[in-house]
Amino acid sequence: MKLERVEIVHVAIPLVTPFRTSFGTMTAKDTFLLRVVTDRAEGWSEFAADPEPLYCSEFVAGAEIVLRDFLLPRVAALPRLTTAALAPAMAGIKGHELAKAALETAVLDAELRSYGMSLAAYLGAVRDRVPAGVSVGIKDSVPQLLDDVERYLAEGYVRIKLKIEPGWDVEPVRAVRERFGDGLPLQVDANTAYTLADAEHLRRLDAFGLLLIEEPLEENNLHAHALLQQRLTTPVCLDESLHHARDTASAIAMDACRVVNVKPARVGGYLEARRVHDVAHAHGVPVWCGGMLETGVGRAPNLALAALPGFTLPGDTSASSRYFAEDLTEPFVLRDGHLPVPTGPGIGVEPRPDVLRRFTRERRDLYPV
Repeated sequence: MKLERVEIVHVAIPLVTPFRTSFGTMTAKDTFLLRVVTDRAEGWSEFAADPEPLYCSEFVAGAEIVLRDFLLPRVAALPRLTTAALAPAMAGIKGHELAKAALETAVLDAELRSYGMSLAAYLGAVRDRVPAGVSVGIKDSVPQLLDDVERYLAEGYVRIKLKIEPGWDVEPVRAVRERFGDGLPLQVDANTAYTLADAEHLRRLDAFGLLLIEEPLEENNLHAHALLQQRLTTPVCLDESLHHARDTASAIAMDACRVVNVKPARVGGYLEARRVHDVAHAHGVPVWCGGMLETGVGRAPNLALAALPGFTLPGDTSASSRYFAEDLTEPFVLRDGHLPVPTGPGIGVEPRPDVLRRFTRERRDLYPV
């Protein structure tokens, strides 16, 4: 393929309800889509981070600069544009995995469309639908939390994840267990809100038979997570601390995690995400696909990834209606607790032009400039 044009489309889509975690509250998905046009096909992707560097170091405005000034010039200089050539071309730029992932995904979408191949087939998917869990944010009260969990279970979600932070942990989990029983697949996510000094407090969560506790301590501190795992029976799951397959192998070897959350954007794209999956699967470590409140443009390729054999736990690949009254793509609808894996070429979806137009704040070319 030959690169002809790269367009950035800045969108802002209201969430149906505010989503609160230990690092802040979101009321809208405010990000950008990337549209890559080649001489054979075009591809789409979604930048996964937010306007502010709160969840991770990357943010919308910064990613645009990195793409325009550093990544695209290297990619445009390739004698032949292929997805496999992107990582080596971009390797000289340190970090910025989410920006790299956005570019890689859009190029991969275009390349697969030119072949008529789906992303699911390319990655090696073994299922045509995947079980869907839902992430429940921090609420103002336990009764409100119970009402929300009850509604999500009624909608058919097969696993509940509760966001926790100091002061909102043991009692909410206890209330959910008492209300919905021991048979409910339940896990918690701290988003790095605790320290190792909280280990004895976190041990109280062992009583509730949780699937896992996700990223309880500061990110990138594998040693501290290994020490914490020694004191918990609940499996520790790592998210923010795993940036590539090498991190994953190290964390597993240290027993710093017994479950792996794979977010393709966090590790630089779907090729590296597949390698993370392969490492964990080879060691018998369960894998599941995390979410970043994606629109359908980001949700579709996540579903393709979640159909790989090592994804044995339900992910955060929720239905469109969990976050948006109207999605950018045709909505993903929950059926019998599962979502379908897209089968069309590339990521299998495209933004609906009328909806995209309504939610677009700005469009401009990043290449050529």
